[in-house]
Amino acid sequence: MMRSIDPATGQTIWEGEETAPEAIPAAVARARAALSGWAERPLDERVALLQRYAEILKQRTEDIARDIARETGKPLWETRTELGSMIGKVAVSIAAQAERAGTRAADTGFGRAVLRHKPHGVMAVLGPYNFPGHLPNGHIVPALLAGNTVLFKPSEEAPLTGQHLARALHDAGVPEHVFQLVQGGRDQGAALIGADIDGLLFTGAAATGAHFRRAMVDRPHVMLALELGGNNPLIAWGDSERSAAAIVQSAFITTGQRCSCARRLIVPQGVEGNAIVEAVHTMAARLRIGAWDDADEPFMGPLISTGAAQRAIDAVAALKAAGAKPLLPFERLERSEAFVTPAIYDVTDVQVPDVEIFAPVLQLIRVPDFDAAIAAANATSFGLSAGLLADDPALWRRFLAESRAGVVNWNRPTTGAAANMPFGGLGQSGNHRPSAYYAADYCAYPVASFEAEAIVDLSGELGGRLL
Repeated sequence: MMRSIDPATGQTIWEGEETAPEAIPAAVARARAALSGWAERPLDERVALLQRYAEILKQRTEDIARDIARETGKPLWETRTELGSMIGKVAVSIAAQAERAGTRAADTGFGRAVLRHKPHGVMAVLGPYNFPGHLPNGHIVPALLAGNTVLFKPSEEAPLTGQHLARALHDAGVPEHVFQLVQGGRDQGAALIGADIDGLLFTGAAATGAHFRRAMVDRPHVMLALELGGNNPLIAWGDSERSAAAIVQSAFITTGQRCSCARRLIVPQGVEGNAIVEAVHTMAARLRIGAWDDADEPFMGPLISTGAAQRAIDAVAALKAAGAKPLLPFERLERSEAFVTPAIYDVTDVQVPDVEIFAPVLQLIRVPDFDAAIAAANATSFGLSAGLLADDPALWRRFLAESRAGVVNWNRPTTGAAANMPFGGLGQSGNHRPSAYYAADYCAYPVASFEAEAIVDLSGELGGRLL
C-alpha cells in the first residue's frame, strides 16, 4: 500500500495500491499491442484528444492545484501556476510537433523527396516530485502527439498527482493501454526500465540519470532523454537593491527545489559585493514560510519530506565541516520537520563538493575580478542554468560566450525559462536532449524517402558497365 504524506502536517492525504513489479512486463506488452493503432491514427485526431485533455485540466485546476499543494507542500499560488503550465504545454507541443517533427516534401526530377517522422514506440516516463504534474506532462504530451504509447511512473512522493494526470488523459479519450499509470518506487522503476521499452524520458537527480546511462549502455535502440539537476552559478555584478530580488527568487523559490535554482552566488570582493550580500541577507530573512493553506500566503513551503530535510541538513553540515561560514544559517522551523529556513554560506576559498543541494541553500563566492567570476561559474561538472546580474552589455556578451550551460539568463532569475524554447543542460545536467519545445526531437525519429509513382528505369545510368 502506498501513501502520500502532506509534508506540512505529516498527515496521509492519499493511499492506494502499488503496481506489482512482476506485472509491468505485461503492461509494456499491452502498450506495444496498442502502438500501431495509436500511431496510425491521424495526427489531427491525436491533437484533438490532447486539446480535450487541456480543457479538462482547465476545468479541474483548483482541485488538482490543491492536491499538488497538499502533496508537495508548495504554496497554492505556485501550484496554480503549475497547472497553467500544464495546460499551455499542449498548444506549445502541437506547434513543436509541426515544426520539428512534421512532414515535408520537395519535387525532384524522378518524383519527390519526403521527410517524415515516426514514433519510437513504447516510452517510459519517470516523473519528479518538485513539479509532479508539469515536468512529466512535458514528456507525455509530445510523446503521445508523436504516436508513442506511454507508461508513466510518478514519483513515489507524488502518486496522487499521477492519478489526476492519468484520469484527465483517459477522460479526454486517450485509450487505456495507450497511456498507463505505474505506481510505486525503486522496484517499479527498475522493472520498467528493464522491460521491453523503446524510450526512457526522465527528469530528476544526476545520480539517477547516471544509473540510467549505465543501464542502457548495451541498449542503444532505447531513446534516453535526461533532464537532470545543476550546481547553478549566478554572478551579481551590479546594483545591490535590484539584484537582491532576482537572487532571492533564483535561490529560494519552491524552497530551493527547482533544478534551475541558483546554488552558487558569485560577487566581487569589497564594498560592492558586501552591499549585494547584505541586501540578499535582509530579503531572505524576511521571506514568509508556511503551509499552502496558511491565511498569510507564504513565499515557500516545506521541503518534500522530513527525509529530504535531513539530507539537506547533512549536506550543509559537510559544508560547515569544510570551512563554510554561515551568514544566514540553515535551520528547521518549529512546525513539521520538513520546514526549513533559507540559508546563505560563505564558501570563498573553501573546497566544497560539486553537488546539488536540493534545498534553499545558497553558497557565496567572492572573487577579485570578472575573469575570476566566470572561472568560478564554470567550476562545476554540471551545466543546466547560469545567470548574470549586470547592466554592462559587454559583461553579458563575455558571460554568454564563455559560460557552459543550457539556460543562460541576463538580469533575470536562473529559474526563468520559456515553454517555446528548449530546456536542458550538459555535463551531469543532461545528455544533450533538452526538453520543453525540443521534446518533439526525442519523441520521434526522422525518416527520409526518395519516392516515385512508378518504377524508374535506371538502365541508362548503368551505361556501358554491363557485361
